[in-house]
Amino acid sequence: MKNYLKNTAILNYKEQKIIDLINASKWKDLDEFDKIGAIYNYVQNKILLGYNKYDNLTATQVLSDGIGQCNTKATLIMALLRAVGVPCRLHGTKVTKVFQRGLMPKIMAKFAPPLIVHTWAEVYYNGVWLSLEGVITDKTYIKGLKKKFPNHKGKFFDYAVAVKDFNNLQIDWIGEDTTIQQQAVVEDLGIFDTPDEFYSKYKQDYRGLKKFIYENFGRKIMSKKVMEIRRYGQDL
Repeated sequence: MKNYLKNTAILNYKEQKIIDLINASKWKDLDEFDKIGAIYNYVQNKILLGYNKYDNLTATQVLSDGIGQCNTKATLIMALLRAVGVPCRLHGTKVTKVFQRGLMPKIMAKFAPPLIVHTWAEVYYNGVWLSLEGVITDKTYIKGLKKKFPNHKGKFFDYAVAVKDFNNLQIDWIGEDTTIQQQAVVEDLGIFDTPDEFYSKYKQDYRGLKKFIYENFGRKIMSKKVMEIRRYGQDL
């Protein structure tokens, strides 16, 4: 299990910023189930859904941003789990861009690659590996979506959510898999010990003008739309 507890350049949990957070939160005093749950809740709801400039940010950079998407939240939750001695790893995939409808500007969708690199953390608990993908979307954002689509039933495939049953989401830590975007997966890239290893092999297929548009305009528009939907949830 040593490989799943390593401190790395990206999972930089020995940095003072993370040490201070761990100590202030007293997560080390909890049993393993509650350690995972408390850290999961922190990353899910204190680091709000939003689109960072880069996927391969360090854990401390994600903390500083205060927002995260699938890849950056995976990095942060892995760093925090390893900091309290809980083994974890990264699952790499590619997803269709289609489920970002509603958030992704049409001009950006036109130029975006058809497949997007997508990762989630997996935690080792009770002898099995469990997906923590449900950490991506904060609960206030989900409340906003439910208010925006009050009569929707069954499959949902928009607004950064890709699930079989919109009314029965598996996004709370109860010692089982959590998911929120896995229905969009079209290619499995395998399991990796660290994000560092993963990003040495895989990157988003944005180059040149496409990369410039996403980093400077697209992600900001998407984050703004997320904030607008979150306001629906705050009114509930």
